[in-house]
Amino acid sequence: MIIGVPKEIKDKEYRVSLTPGGVESLVHAGHQVLVQRGAGIGSGFSDEQYEGSGARILETAEEVYATAEMILKVKEPLPSEYSFLRPGLLLFTYLHLAANEALTRVLLERQVNAIAYETVQLANGSLPLLTPMSEVAGRMVVQIGAHYLEETQGGRGILLGGVPGVRQGSVVIIGGGTVGTNAAQIALGIGARVTVIDVNLERLRYLSEVLHGNLTTIASNRRNIAEAVRRAELLIGAVLLPGAKAPRLVSEEMVASMAPGSVIIDVSVDQGGCIETIHPTTHSAPTYVKHGVIHYAVPNIPGAVPRTSTYALSNATLPYVLKLAELGFAEAVRRDEALRLGVNTFAGHITHKAVADTFGMEYVPVMALI
Repeated sequence: MIIGVPKEIKDKEYRVSLTPGGVESLVHAGHQVLVQRGAGIGSGFSDEQYEGSGARILETAEEVYATAEMILKVKEPLPSEYSFLRPGLLLFTYLHLAANEALTRVLLERQVNAIAYETVQLANGSLPLLTPMSEVAGRMVVQIGAHYLEETQGGRGILLGGVPGVRQGSVVIIGGGTVGTNAAQIALGIGARVTVIDVNLERLRYLSEVLHGNLTTIASNRRNIAEAVRRAELLIGAVLLPGAKAPRLVSEEMVASMAPGSVIIDVSVDQGGCIETIHPTTHSAPTYVKHGVIHYAVPNIPGAVPRTSTYALSNATLPYVLKLAELGFAEAVRRDEALRLGVNTFAGHITHKAVADTFGMEYVPVMALI
């Protein structure tokens, strides 16, 4: 198979979808890899490293898309890339379609066979291609929040870990999944007071057993959320329903109850966000203030640490890329149920139920089409 790796064009997105080592594995297996010139620079990989691993360097994204059978990306195609999409093209990347109706309709109209990293799901419910980036984002949000809590950044002037004789800062995390767990680990590690809210009591029991420090776990309901949000100095949204739009759990009224200079970071913004006052921002303009509260809502947080993120992502995706390349789309999704759950669009149909339900469109199982 011919696999194409275009350069990412989202604002300050420095990740790349494949490392030179990944290229070497694919070439060794008999496949061709096309890499757009400069695609790996942000992650510290030169064109010469890719060429040395067996890739062919092409000058433009248009050339990569036109020649490749499978496009391997990090982030969803942006409008300037829509014209490159064509019927039968296999697209493997993060898509987050439930928060992007325009892209969903483009993929349908152009009959792109799109597999979303974030909906590839194992039998135990885990999301192997989303997990590494959720780990990165979860660990980063605490350091980002700590930064914006500084008075020089417009924050309350709170040191999350406190000092002897002074209380620690309050971190409230809504969602106890991968993002929430990693955020709690970092926040507890620096000495903050941490509250994790989740609807799953078994998950809360697990977190109370494995996490150590000043931790409180609370069952999710409207009143509990409202009370916790009011006391939060750093509020982290970490809610995920695979493939679906995030539920709005924090109302504007709750946000308005927070102390001025508090900080909100909603990691679920790429699925629409779980906080009513949130809207996507960029690495170039990451924050805005509403009701006196600093909002940070960058959808591609891990892009700020591309060296770590690219290795973590490529480690997870490469086995699936190899399977798709060796077996082809149809046979790979027949054999691998996790990969099958990742298929969001195929031959002009929505093949992921959560995405179809979000937009009130028809859902067609991919196995009915191949």
